[in-house]
Amino acid sequence: MITDARALRPEYVPRDLHHRDGQINHLSSILAPSALDRTEDICLFGPSGVGKTTIAKFVLGQLEREMLDLRWGYVNCMRDNSASAVLHEFAREVGIGADLRREGTSRSVVIDRLRDRDEQFIAVLDEVAVLDEETLLALYEVPNVSLICITIKEDQWMTSLGQAATSRMHSAATVRLDKYTHAELVDILDARVAHGLVPSRVADDAVEYIADLAAGDARDGIALLRRAAVHVEDNEMRELTTEVVDAIVEDAQREVKQRKIRTLGTHQRLLFRIIDEAGEIDAGTLHARYEERSNSPKAGPTRRGYLRSLKQYELIEDKGNGRGKSYRSLV
Repeated sequence: MITDARALRPEYVPRDLHHRDGQINHLSSILAPSALDRTEDICLFGPSGVGKTTIAKFVLGQLEREMLDLRWGYVNCMRDNSASAVLHEFAREVGIGADLRREGTSRSVVIDRLRDRDEQFIAVLDEVAVLDEETLLALYEVPNVSLICITIKEDQWMTSLGQAATSRMHSAATVRLDKYTHAELVDILDARVAHGLVPSRVADDAVEYIADLAAGDARDGIALLRRAAVHVEDNEMRELTTEVVDAIVEDAQREVKQRKIRTLGTHQRLLFRIIDEAGEIDAGTLHARYEERSNSPKAGPTRRGYLRSLKQYELIEDKGNGRGKSYRSLV
């Protein structure tokens, strides 16, 4: 059944991206080699599963093949959200940080190392809404570093920034993505089937059914397809059908959430764990328990940013306001 497992992984970047030609062309024009005196900063906005990260990696991969003096690095700010972690990961990604320790290396060491190079660097900051503003500005101020900032909710992120960061991000080019239509998602899933499975063993209505369940979210659709294919292979079944999809829906949904949990940084994971252990918890108790259990608790505004990101990841939900606010686990 499975001929190439890579095509079923969420981080896989296909050779061709379906139904994003306009956004790809827009990004490519902004990052065009003729304009690379200093690449323009870019903000990518859109719901989960619409291809924000994939498009950024796809376009940069193409550009990298055309230019000798361009390096780019990807950082998931949910996982690496402290200043040292973000800068260390970016330095490692662009090949200038192999000798740097993750802890104990000052921010200025990485910044100076970037400044001293002749290359143009592009930092892809995924889930940028949880990144502290100081680190964002530090990277922004390096002349040969450009930013591609990726997040879900544009207004929420912009209003959380201070004046200096807001003015800089408002000057960045903006690319917005919407959820895929049903037909578009079917095309995307069909391409994954062609690259990773034996197409003759996948019922046409099964792909349509997966697209229905995923409701415009390619990441969820690919997770359902992957789980269904594994189920067919493990149980030595002949065909991937709608009945198979029904059998694995809950497992696939759990898998998606567990993947999200694994990407969380230390403080987000602790906040989530406290909420999950309680099932439901009021804000005051949550913050008190967090401060008890954290060796170096983050300040209130940073914490609230982490909680917003957990909500966007659909790991928690909240209700109420102020002292009456409470949080509930969705896992």
